[in-house]
Amino acid sequence: MSRSWPGRPRQRYFRRPRSRWRKLADYLLAAAVMGLLLLVSARLDRFETRSTQGAAVINDGDSITLGSERIRLRGIDAPEFGQVCRTDGAEYPCGKRSREALSRLVAGRQVTCIGWERDKYGRLLGECSVGSTDLNRAQVDGGWAVAYGGYEAEEAAARRGRRGLWAGEFDRPRDWRTMHGTMAETEHGSYGRILNWLREIFRFS
Repeated sequence: MSRSWPGRPRQRYFRRPRSRWRKLADYLLAAAVMGLLLLVSARLDRFETRSTQGAAVINDGDSITLGSERIRLRGIDAPEFGQVCRTDGAEYPCGKRSREALSRLVAGRQVTCIGWERDKYGRLLGECSVGSTDLNRAQVDGGWAVAYGGYEAEEAAARRGRRGLWAGEFDRPRDWRTMHGTMAETEHGSYGRILNWLREIFRFS
């Protein structure tokens, strides 16, 4: 003889109605997302790769001026113009030497720079070249700039060959700027690229 047991009573779940404040918060969030999407779409032109070329004014070992465009060589960091380094127990003006090295690479020829990012000072972050010479790469490979978000292999080769700055002792430019309270900037890696992207989105000038 079999017995049938009544099943457990089915539980009913009731969704609590959203409060007015919750609804308002949802509407505001949706409006904020829509506004951000509209802002990004309206400013996509700021992320187009720009190419500029011409006769360069060499400012220091990692920055030049082409016409009215100030350009910071992306992925590298050179000694500040007034920075002093040490070799064989004596100090020497390594910032000036770095600028001279870049001037020799350019040698009065036309420079071409390509990039889309701008740093916090409004300078275009660019990969620059003269003919077939990659100026960013050459400065690090020659030892007159260090890797700053790129060109790590070139820095390692310059260090092994004791070229340029690596022939003696020096403070990395970022550390020197911190010690002397001069302009600070973010390294040109992934984190820096995100910051530059956000800066361009919310820049109203």
